[in-house]
Amino acid sequence: MSLSLGSGTAGATLFVLTFLIDGATRAGYDPVRHTVSALATGPRGWLQTINFVVSGLLITAAGPGLYEAVPGPWFAAVIAVFGLALVASGVFPMDPMRGYPPGTPEGTPPTTSRRHQLHDAAGAVVFTSLPVGAVVAALTLGDVVWSAYSAVTAVVFGVAAGRFATAWEADDPRTGLFQRVAIVSGWTWLALLCWSLIP
Repeated sequence: MSLSLGSGTAGATLFVLTFLIDGATRAGYDPVRHTVSALATGPRGWLQTINFVVSGLLITAAGPGLYEAVPGPWFAAVIAVFGLALVASGVFPMDPMRGYPPGTPEGTPPTTSRRHQLHDAAGAVVFTSLPVGAVVAALTLGDVVWSAYSAVTAVVFGVAAGRFATAWEADDPRTGLFQRVAIVSGWTWLALLCWSLIP
């Protein structure tokens, strides 16, 4: 159980630290504008691809520990789905677009690859399953503080993810910023929750 929950903390923490450091040190990459998924394109794209897959597998591995630590099967199931969707996001990377990698035309291409479409589908699962998991945690955790933190996370993540979705459609120059607010808030909550549940 401890190993399982520890893998959840490690996976969520690894994901955030990797994309923050990688994004801050990539030539031509603008963390405020470009999405985290864009890091899986370009000459160093393999790093974010590995980040998606390894972090997703570690978070999925937290499922058994969460099943034992949290009443009912739903929270563990939702987090396992979240982890698997992260893995799929790495297996099916997005297409280059919107000026990244450097030399890529600005804007969104009129057509996208099947791989990109599968990435979008996996991303929809990622950004739906995590706030659902936070709501389930808020309703099932016995600790008042953790229930409140989970509820606040669901709201913050939901608002930020909604802004990210509309910004993406409009190619807003703050698209990456809105996405990062959602990711950092959600993944941090998951990392801390898994850690707090270790017996």
